[in-house]
This record gives sequence, structure tokens and C-alpha cells, in this order.
Amino acid sequence: MSMSHPSPSSSAGLQALVLIAEDEPEIADILQAYLKRAGLRTLHAEDGRKALDMHLSMKPDLVLLDVKMPKMDGWQVLSEVRHRGETPVIMLTAMDQDIDKLMGLRFGADDYVVKPFNPAEVVARIQAVLRRTMADASHQSHVLRVPPFEIDLEQHEAVVQVSGDLHSLALTLTEFRLLTHLARAPKKVCTRAELLATCLPEGEALERTVDSHISKLRKKLEDVNVKGMPVGIRGVGYRLWGAE
Repeated sequence: MSMSHPSPSSSAGLQALVLIAEDEPEIADILQAYLKRAGLRTLHAEDGRKALDMHLSMKPDLVLLDVKMPKMDGWQVLSEVRHRGETPVIMLTAMDQDIDKLMGLRFGADDYVVKPFNPAEVVARIQAVLRRTMADASHQSHVLRVPPFEIDLEQHEAVVQVSGDLHSLALTLTEFRLLTHLARAPKKVCTRAELLATCLPEGEALERTVDSHISKLRKKLEDVNVKGMPVGIRGVGYRLWGAE
């Protein structure tokens, strides 16, 4: 494995935390040097059990995981990481064999690097996986999915799925706010006063104004065959879903 000088990078993954699970100190040191120069923070675990402990306690953004390790091998570690959640994992293997790749696919590895490798290529692979997973997380964070609705909080767009078909809802800003607020806790009953304060903050002071906007929202939902939403609770307010 040759060691040329890596260049700093400002690409995706800056300041992300990478856990290197590798029992060969020389390889771990080289990887840490390259990753740090690329603007990534690193942790090092020299065996599988320690890797799992550090994954639990430090919550890295990505795990670079050697297949052959003492105490617990890479497949066992990968299986447990997948059981815990969706932390991206790139496997390091000395054997370029299909069986390794098939096992990795079964357990949910995100990518593979075969030894001997170019450390700069490993950094590029890590940045590519981080770029993809962080973009996915960013997208998910501003999309609210509550059946049958999908609400994009940044684009102020809402779609509803009916009988397998998606329908875009042409909502006013107030209607969008009301739908979003109710969708965040679809079984919770929201009072008119709460909806007035959170969804109509521009000075409309009458609670019956909420009823008018809810009625218009309900009509637009009925137009795409979504019946009975939001649900009115007499004397209290509204919730998105009926009781189950």
C-alpha cells in the first residue's frame, strides 16, 4: 500500500465522524491520516466488540469495517449495526470474492473496498456514501409522511394517495399550516385556540375563522375522495384521524 500525500477536501462529509474498525495498526493509522486530512473526524476500534461499543456510545456517521477481526468478525458487527439502525457501513475485505459481497448485501453493507487499496479511493468512497446518506436524511427531515398524506415542509406542497394514485392538493397557506399541524400528531385533538395561534398567527382573532378554513380544507380533500378528514370534535376542536 503506497502512501502519497492526501489533499484536504471540502466535499460532503465534512466533520462527519467515521469509526474505523481495523485490527492492523498500520492500516488504521494510514486511514486515519487520510480521513483527517479530508476534514473527517475518526475513531479507531481494534476488534469487533470494541467497534460495537464505540458505535453505541459515539454514534458515528459511518463505519469502515474490516471483515477479519478478533473477538467478533465484520459480518457479526455489521449484522448488529443493522439491527440497531441505518448507520452506513463500508466493508474492508482482503478477498475479492463474490461470497463476501453477497454476505454484505444480505446484511446491508453500503459499499466494499478490497485490500490492498488506495487510501485516497477509500476517502472518496466514504465521501460518496456520506453525501448520499446525509442528502437522504435531509430530505426525510422536511417531508412529513402520515397516510394518506405526504407533506413537503420546505416546498409547502402536499400530496395525498388514494387507491394507489397520488393527487396534489392546491392548498392556501393557512390550509397547508392546518393540515401540517394536525398531521404532526394525527390522533391528538387540537383546540380551536391552539390552531388559531399556530396556523393563523397574522391577527385573525376569531376562533370561528378556524372552522371556515377547516371546512375549505375538508372540501378539497373530499374532491380527491378523502372523506371525513379532519375530524371535528364538538365543543373542542379537530384532529386529523378518527379514533381507532
